[in-house]
Amino acid sequence: MSRPEAPALVDHHCHSVVAADLADDALAALLTESDRPPAPGCSPFDSALGLAVRRWCPPVLGLPVHAPAVDYLARRRELGAAEATARLLAAAGLDTLLVDTGLTAAAGLPLLPPAELAALAGASVREVVRLETVAGSVTAGAEDWPGAVAEALAAAARGAVAVKSVLAYRHGLAAPAHRPARSAVVAAAGARLRGGHGRLTDPVLLHHLLWTAVDVCAELGLPLQLHTGFGDPDLTLHRADPSLLTDFVRAAEPSGVPLVLLHCYPYHRQAAWLAQAFPTVFTDLGLTASYTGPRVAEVLGEMLELAPFGKLLFSTDAYGLPELFLVGTCQFRHGLAELLDRWQSDGACAAADAQRLAHSVAADNARRLYGL
Repeated sequence: MSRPEAPALVDHHCHSVVAADLADDALAALLTESDRPPAPGCSPFDSALGLAVRRWCPPVLGLPVHAPAVDYLARRRELGAAEATARLLAAAGLDTLLVDTGLTAAAGLPLLPPAELAALAGASVREVVRLETVAGSVTAGAEDWPGAVAEALAAAARGAVAVKSVLAYRHGLAAPAHRPARSAVVAAAGARLRGGHGRLTDPVLLHHLLWTAVDVCAELGLPLQLHTGFGDPDLTLHRADPSLLTDFVRAAEPSGVPLVLLHCYPYHRQAAWLAQAFPTVFTDLGLTASYTGPRVAEVLGEMLELAPFGKLLFSTDAYGLPELFLVGTCQFRHGLAELLDRWQSDGACAAADAQRLAHSVAADNARRLYGL
Protein backbone atom coordinates (compact mmCIF):
# COMPACT_ATOMS: atom_id res chain seq x y z
CA MET A 1 0.00 0.00 0.00
CA SER A 2 1.32 3.45 -0.96
CA ARG A 3 0.29 6.59 0.94
CA PRO A 4 -0.25 9.57 -1.42
CA GLU A 5 2.40 12.26 -1.19
CA ALA A 6 1.20 15.38 0.63
CA PRO A 7 -0.11 17.75 -2.04
CA ALA A 8 -0.08 21.54 -1.98
CA LEU A 9 -3.17 23.05 -0.36
CA VAL A 10 -5.48 25.73 -1.70
CA ASP A 11 -7.64 27.02 1.15
CA HIS A 12 -10.67 28.08 -0.85
CA HIS A 13 -12.49 29.73 2.05
CA CYS A 14 -10.97 31.39 5.10
CA HIS A 15 -10.71 34.66 7.01
CA SER A 16 -7.81 36.64 8.41
CA VAL A 17 -6.36 36.44 11.91
CA VAL A 18 -5.53 38.63 14.90
CA ALA A 19 -1.80 39.09 15.36
CA ALA A 20 -2.11 41.06 18.63
CA ASP A 21 -1.88 39.58 22.11
CA LEU A 22 -5.10 37.99 23.33
CA ALA A 23 -6.18 37.29 26.88
CA ASP A 24 -6.47 33.56 27.57
CA ASP A 25 -10.26 33.69 27.74
CA ALA A 26 -10.47 35.66 24.47
CA LEU A 27 -8.24 33.17 22.71
CA ALA A 28 -10.21 30.20 24.02
CA ALA A 29 -13.45 31.86 22.93
CA LEU A 30 -12.26 31.68 19.32
CA LEU A 31 -12.17 27.88 19.62
CA THR A 32 -15.95 27.72 19.57
CA GLU A 33 -18.70 28.96 17.30
CA SER A 34 -20.61 30.23 20.33
CA ASP A 35 -20.54 33.93 21.14
CA ARG A 36 -21.53 33.24 24.77
CA PRO A 37 -19.24 32.66 27.77
CA PRO A 38 -18.71 28.98 28.52
CA ALA A 39 -20.76 27.28 31.21
CA PRO A 40 -19.19 27.19 34.68
CA GLY A 41 -16.46 24.58 34.83
CA CYS A 42 -16.23 24.27 31.05
CA SER A 43 -13.53 25.39 28.62
CA PRO A 44 -13.46 25.46 24.80
CA PHE A 45 -10.18 23.54 25.08
CA ASP A 46 -12.19 20.59 26.44
CA SER A 47 -13.61 19.70 23.03
CA ALA A 48 -12.66 17.76 19.92
CA LEU A 49 -11.31 21.00 18.43
CA GLY A 50 -9.40 21.73 21.63
CA LEU A 51 -7.77 18.31 21.44
CA ALA A 52 -6.82 18.98 17.83
CA VAL A 53 -5.22 22.30 18.77
CA ARG A 54 -3.20 20.58 21.50
CA ARG A 55 -2.23 17.84 19.07
CA TRP A 56 -0.93 19.93 16.18
CA CYS A 57 0.09 23.33 17.54
CA PRO A 58 2.36 22.87 20.60
CA PRO A 59 5.35 21.41 18.65
CA VAL A 60 5.39 24.49 16.41
CA LEU A 61 5.83 26.64 19.53
CA GLY A 62 8.47 24.36 21.05
CA LEU A 63 6.25 22.24 23.32
CA PRO A 64 5.47 18.51 23.29
CA VAL A 65 2.38 17.16 21.56
CA HIS A 66 -0.72 17.35 23.79
CA ALA A 67 0.83 19.94 26.10
CA PRO A 68 -1.82 21.06 28.60
CA ALA A 69 -3.76 24.13 27.58
CA VAL A 70 -2.32 26.16 30.46
CA ASP A 71 1.24 25.39 29.28
CA TYR A 72 0.35 26.16 25.69
CA LEU A 73 -1.14 29.54 26.56
CA ALA A 74 1.87 30.40 28.73
CA ARG A 75 4.29 29.52 25.92
CA ARG A 76 2.25 31.59 23.47
CA ARG A 77 2.50 34.60 25.80
CA GLU A 78 6.22 34.01 26.25
CA LEU A 79 6.85 34.05 22.50
CA GLY A 80 4.49 36.95 21.90
CA ALA A 81 1.54 37.01 19.53
CA ALA A 82 3.55 38.18 16.52
CA GLU A 83 6.07 35.33 16.75
CA ALA A 84 3.42 32.70 17.51
CA THR A 85 1.29 33.89 14.60
CA ALA A 86 4.23 33.80 12.19
CA ARG A 87 5.22 30.27 13.26
CA LEU A 88 1.72 28.84 13.13
CA LEU A 89 0.83 30.35 9.75
CA ALA A 90 4.09 29.26 8.16
CA ALA A 91 3.71 25.73 9.54
CA ALA A 92 0.31 25.38 7.86
CA GLY A 93 2.11 25.08 4.53
CA LEU A 94 -0.62 26.66 2.44
CA ASP A 95 -0.12 27.59 -1.20
CA THR A 96 -3.12 29.90 -1.78
CA LEU A 97 -5.73 31.52 0.47
CA LEU A 98 -9.13 32.71 -0.75
CA VAL A 99 -10.07 35.19 1.97
CA ASP A 100 -13.59 36.32 2.79
CA THR A 101 -13.04 40.01 3.54
CA GLY A 102 -16.52 40.51 5.03
CA LEU A 103 -15.15 40.10 8.56
CA THR A 104 -12.61 42.67 9.76
CA ALA A 105 -12.24 41.98 13.51
CA ALA A 106 -12.18 39.16 16.05
CA ALA A 107 -12.30 39.41 19.84
CA GLY A 108 -12.66 43.16 19.37
CA LEU A 109 -9.29 43.44 17.58
CA PRO A 110 -8.59 44.08 13.89
CA LEU A 111 -7.71 41.24 11.56
CA LEU A 112 -4.50 41.37 9.58
CA PRO A 113 -4.85 42.98 6.15
CA PRO A 114 -4.66 40.43 3.31
CA ALA A 115 -1.13 41.43 2.28
CA GLU A 116 0.23 40.88 5.79
CA LEU A 117 -1.60 37.56 6.07
CA ALA A 118 -0.06 36.48 2.76
CA ALA A 119 3.44 37.42 3.88
CA LEU A 120 3.21 35.51 7.17
CA ALA A 121 1.59 32.44 5.58
CA GLY A 122 4.00 32.39 2.65
CA ALA A 123 0.97 32.05 0.39
CA SER A 124 -0.79 34.02 -2.30
CA VAL A 125 -4.07 35.63 -1.22
CA ARG A 126 -7.15 36.33 -3.31
CA GLU A 127 -10.37 38.01 -2.18
CA VAL A 128 -13.87 36.58 -1.74
CA VAL A 129 -16.46 39.38 -1.63
CA ARG A 130 -19.30 39.08 0.87
CA LEU A 131 -22.64 39.85 -0.77
CA GLU A 132 -24.57 41.13 2.24
CA THR A 133 -21.70 43.40 3.34
CA VAL A 134 -21.60 45.09 -0.04
CA ALA A 135 -25.38 45.47 -0.14
CA GLY A 136 -25.49 46.85 3.39
CA SER A 137 -23.29 49.76 2.35
CA VAL A 138 -25.64 50.90 -0.44
CA THR A 139 -27.59 54.03 0.51
CA ALA A 140 -29.54 54.69 -2.69
CA GLY A 141 -33.24 55.50 -2.58
CA ALA A 142 -35.76 52.69 -2.82
CA GLU A 143 -36.40 53.07 -6.56
CA ASP A 144 -32.68 53.07 -7.33
CA TRP A 145 -31.70 50.43 -4.76
CA PRO A 146 -31.86 47.32 -7.03
CA GLY A 147 -29.65 48.88 -9.69
CA ALA A 148 -27.28 50.42 -7.16
CA VAL A 149 -26.77 47.08 -5.43
CA ALA A 150 -25.96 45.39 -8.73
CA GLU A 151 -23.45 48.11 -9.61
CA ALA A 152 -21.82 48.00 -6.18
CA LEU A 153 -21.48 44.21 -6.25
CA ALA A 154 -20.07 44.19 -9.78
CA ALA A 155 -17.50 46.83 -8.80
CA ALA A 156 -16.50 44.97 -5.63
CA ALA A 157 -16.28 41.60 -7.36
CA ARG A 158 -13.99 42.70 -10.17
CA GLY A 159 -10.62 41.30 -9.24
CA ALA A 160 -12.11 38.89 -6.70
CA VAL A 161 -12.32 35.13 -7.19
CA ALA A 162 -15.83 34.58 -5.76
CA VAL A 163 -18.86 36.12 -4.09
CA LYS A 164 -20.13 34.72 -0.79
CA SER A 165 -23.61 34.82 0.75
CA VAL A 166 -24.52 34.41 4.42
CA LEU A 167 -28.23 34.04 3.65
CA ALA A 168 -28.30 31.12 6.10
CA TYR A 169 -27.68 33.55 8.95
CA ARG A 170 -30.03 36.29 7.79
CA HIS A 171 -33.18 34.29 6.97
CA GLY A 172 -32.34 30.67 6.11
CA LEU A 173 -31.61 28.80 2.90
CA ALA A 174 -35.18 28.16 1.70
CA ALA A 175 -34.78 30.50 -1.26
CA PRO A 176 -37.66 30.45 -3.79
CA ALA A 177 -37.12 29.41 -7.38
CA HIS A 178 -38.33 32.76 -8.73
CA ARG A 179 -36.90 36.24 -8.58
CA PRO A 180 -38.84 38.69 -6.41
CA ALA A 181 -40.87 41.21 -8.41
CA ARG A 182 -39.19 44.59 -8.75
CA SER A 183 -42.16 46.29 -7.10
CA ALA A 184 -41.77 44.06 -4.05
CA VAL A 185 -38.02 44.77 -3.89
CA VAL A 186 -38.57 48.53 -4.10
CA ALA A 187 -41.24 48.38 -1.38
CA ALA A 188 -38.98 46.32 0.90
CA ALA A 189 -36.04 48.67 0.24
CA GLY A 190 -38.21 51.63 1.14
CA ALA A 191 -39.27 50.00 4.40
CA ARG A 192 -35.66 49.29 5.28
CA LEU A 193 -34.61 52.86 4.51
CA ARG A 194 -37.39 54.22 6.69
CA GLY A 195 -36.22 51.90 9.46
CA GLY A 196 -32.73 53.39 9.43
CA HIS A 197 -30.56 51.15 7.22
CA GLY A 198 -30.50 48.29 9.71
CA ARG A 199 -29.14 44.83 9.14
CA LEU A 200 -30.42 43.21 5.96
CA THR A 201 -32.89 40.55 7.07
CA ASP A 202 -35.93 41.13 4.85
CA PRO A 203 -36.45 37.93 2.81
CA VAL A 204 -37.49 39.84 -0.31
CA LEU A 205 -34.27 41.88 -0.27
CA LEU A 206 -32.14 38.85 0.58
CA HIS A 207 -33.58 36.77 -2.23
CA HIS A 208 -33.18 39.68 -4.63
CA LEU A 209 -29.53 39.91 -3.54
CA LEU A 210 -29.04 36.20 -4.18
CA TRP A 211 -30.31 36.55 -7.74
CA THR A 212 -28.26 39.71 -8.19
CA ALA A 213 -25.21 37.70 -7.19
CA VAL A 214 -26.10 35.04 -9.76
CA ASP A 215 -26.28 37.72 -12.47
CA VAL A 216 -22.99 39.35 -11.45
CA CYS A 217 -21.20 36.02 -11.09
CA ALA A 218 -22.47 34.91 -14.51
CA GLU A 219 -21.18 38.14 -16.05
CA LEU A 220 -17.77 37.96 -14.36
CA GLY A 221 -17.34 34.17 -14.48
CA LEU A 222 -17.20 33.73 -10.70
CA PRO A 223 -18.51 31.03 -8.33
CA LEU A 224 -21.04 31.88 -5.63
CA GLN A 225 -20.20 30.53 -2.17
CA LEU A 226 -22.99 29.89 0.36
CA HIS A 227 -22.64 29.27 4.07
CA THR A 228 -24.50 26.11 5.04
CA GLY A 229 -24.62 24.01 8.20
CA PHE A 230 -23.50 24.98 11.67
CA GLY A 231 -22.30 28.36 12.87
CA ASP A 232 -22.71 30.73 15.80
CA PRO A 233 -26.01 31.20 17.70
CA ASP A 234 -27.09 33.91 15.26
CA LEU A 235 -27.98 31.00 12.97
CA THR A 236 -30.99 28.65 13.32
CA LEU A 237 -29.50 25.30 12.38
CA HIS A 238 -32.40 23.59 10.60
CA ARG A 239 -32.72 26.62 8.30
CA ALA A 240 -29.09 26.10 7.20
CA ASP A 241 -29.69 22.65 5.70
CA PRO A 242 -28.29 22.91 2.13
CA SER A 243 -31.09 20.73 0.77
CA LEU A 244 -33.37 23.74 1.33
CA LEU A 245 -31.57 25.32 -1.63
CA THR A 246 -32.77 22.67 -4.08
CA ASP A 247 -35.45 24.79 -5.78
CA PHE A 248 -33.00 27.69 -6.11
CA VAL A 249 -30.29 25.37 -7.47
CA ARG A 250 -32.64 24.13 -10.18
CA ALA A 251 -33.72 27.67 -11.08
CA ALA A 252 -30.16 29.03 -11.17
CA GLU A 253 -28.75 26.09 -13.12
CA PRO A 254 -29.22 27.68 -16.59
CA SER A 255 -26.93 30.55 -15.52
CA GLY A 256 -24.04 28.11 -15.27
CA VAL A 257 -22.83 29.81 -12.06
CA PRO A 258 -21.06 27.32 -9.76
CA LEU A 259 -22.67 27.19 -6.31
CA VAL A 260 -20.19 26.24 -3.59
CA LEU A 261 -21.67 24.88 -0.35
CA LEU A 262 -19.45 25.71 2.61
CA HIS A 263 -19.01 23.73 5.87
CA CYS A 264 -22.31 21.79 5.61
CA TYR A 265 -22.09 19.76 8.86
CA PRO A 266 -24.26 18.10 10.12
CA TYR A 267 -25.89 18.17 6.67
CA HIS A 268 -22.77 17.10 4.78
CA ARG A 269 -24.54 14.11 3.24
CA GLN A 270 -27.27 16.39 1.87
CA ALA A 271 -24.56 18.63 0.42
CA ALA A 272 -22.85 15.61 -1.14
CA TRP A 273 -26.14 14.59 -2.77
CA LEU A 274 -26.61 18.08 -4.22
CA ALA A 275 -23.06 17.98 -5.60
CA GLN A 276 -23.76 14.62 -7.21
CA ALA A 277 -27.17 15.57 -8.59
CA PHE A 278 -26.41 19.02 -10.01
CA PRO A 279 -23.40 19.85 -12.21
CA THR A 280 -23.25 23.42 -10.85
CA VAL A 281 -22.96 22.43 -7.17
CA PHE A 282 -19.62 22.01 -5.36
CA THR A 283 -19.00 21.47 -1.67
CA ASP A 284 -16.48 21.35 1.16
CA LEU A 285 -16.25 20.38 4.81
CA GLY A 286 -14.46 23.56 5.90
CA LEU A 287 -14.18 24.04 9.63
CA THR A 288 -15.97 20.70 10.13
CA ALA A 289 -12.62 18.93 9.67
CA SER A 290 -11.23 20.88 12.63
CA TYR A 291 -14.27 20.72 14.88
CA THR A 292 -14.77 16.95 14.55
CA GLY A 293 -11.26 16.23 15.80
CA PRO A 294 -10.56 12.47 15.96
CA ARG A 295 -13.62 11.77 13.78
CA VAL A 296 -12.36 13.69 10.77
CA ALA A 297 -11.67 10.61 8.62
CA GLU A 298 -15.17 9.26 9.24
CA VAL A 299 -16.82 12.57 8.34
CA LEU A 300 -14.70 12.89 5.19
CA GLY A 301 -15.75 9.36 4.28
CA GLU A 302 -19.41 10.24 4.75
CA MET A 303 -18.99 13.20 2.41
CA LEU A 304 -17.23 11.08 -0.21
CA GLU A 305 -19.98 8.45 -0.14
CA LEU A 306 -21.80 10.58 -2.72
CA ALA A 307 -19.78 13.69 -3.56
CA PRO A 308 -17.93 13.37 -6.86
CA PHE A 309 -14.20 13.55 -6.28
CA GLY A 310 -13.96 16.55 -8.59
CA LYS A 311 -16.58 18.46 -6.55
CA LEU A 312 -15.08 18.41 -3.03
CA LEU A 313 -12.72 21.23 -2.04
CA PHE A 314 -10.42 21.86 0.91
CA SER A 315 -10.86 24.83 3.24
CA THR A 316 -10.07 25.70 6.84
CA ASP A 317 -12.59 28.54 7.40
CA ALA A 318 -9.92 29.75 9.83
CA TYR A 319 -10.92 32.97 11.59
CA GLY A 320 -9.20 35.01 14.25
CA LEU A 321 -6.60 32.46 15.39
CA PRO A 322 -3.61 31.32 13.33
CA GLU A 323 -3.98 28.00 15.14
CA LEU A 324 -7.08 27.33 13.06
CA PHE A 325 -5.09 27.44 9.83
CA LEU A 326 -2.60 24.89 11.13
CA VAL A 327 -5.26 22.67 12.70
CA GLY A 328 -7.38 22.82 9.55
CA THR A 329 -4.53 21.73 7.29
CA CYS A 330 -3.25 19.03 9.63
CA GLN A 331 -6.70 17.61 10.30
CA PHE A 332 -7.46 17.48 6.58
CA ARG A 333 -4.16 15.86 5.62
CA HIS A 334 -4.35 13.34 8.47
CA GLY A 335 -8.03 12.49 7.95
CA LEU A 336 -7.78 12.09 4.19
CA ALA A 337 -4.62 9.98 4.46
CA GLU A 338 -6.27 7.72 7.05
CA LEU A 339 -9.37 7.34 4.88
CA LEU A 340 -7.42 6.58 1.71
CA ASP A 341 -5.17 4.10 3.55
CA ARG A 342 -8.33 2.28 4.60
CA TRP A 343 -9.72 2.30 1.07
CA GLN A 344 -6.50 0.88 -0.33
CA SER A 345 -6.29 -1.79 2.39
CA ASP A 346 -9.84 -2.84 1.59
CA GLY A 347 -9.07 -2.98 -2.12
CA ALA A 348 -11.50 -0.14 -2.84
CA CYS A 349 -8.98 1.84 -4.87
CA ALA A 350 -5.46 1.66 -6.27
CA ALA A 351 -2.57 3.83 -5.10
CA ALA A 352 -2.90 5.93 -8.27
CA ASP A 353 -6.58 6.55 -7.51
CA ALA A 354 -5.78 7.62 -3.97
CA GLN A 355 -3.08 10.01 -5.15
CA ARG A 356 -5.32 11.57 -7.78
CA LEU A 357 -8.18 12.02 -5.30
CA ALA A 358 -5.89 13.61 -2.69
CA HIS A 359 -4.47 16.12 -5.17
CA SER A 360 -7.91 16.92 -6.55
CA VAL A 361 -9.49 17.73 -3.21
CA ALA A 362 -6.44 19.49 -1.77
CA ALA A 363 -5.88 21.95 -4.60
CA ASP A 364 -6.67 20.93 -8.16
CA ASN A 365 -10.45 21.24 -7.87
CA ALA A 366 -10.12 24.75 -6.42
CA ARG A 367 -7.64 25.83 -9.07
CA ARG A 368 -10.01 24.69 -11.80
CA LEU A 369 -13.14 26.16 -10.21
CA TYR A 370 -11.66 29.58 -9.37
CA GLY A 371 -9.35 29.87 -12.37
CA LEU A 372 -6.23 30.10 -10.20
